[in-house]
Amino acid sequence: MKKIALVPGSFDPFTAGHLNILRRALTRFDEVVIAVGVNQDKPGLFS
Repeated sequence: MKKIALVPGSFDPFTAGHLNILRRALTRFDEVVIAVGVNQDKPGLFS
């Protein structure tokens, strides 16, 4: 069975910490799905 990770977040802004989490997930899972959402309670930097 394939191991799939779901990484949700607003990623606004995308940081080195986000990149670190994704790189580590790629070594542990067969597939990594990034779910980008909007956080209405957080003022966006880029959106």
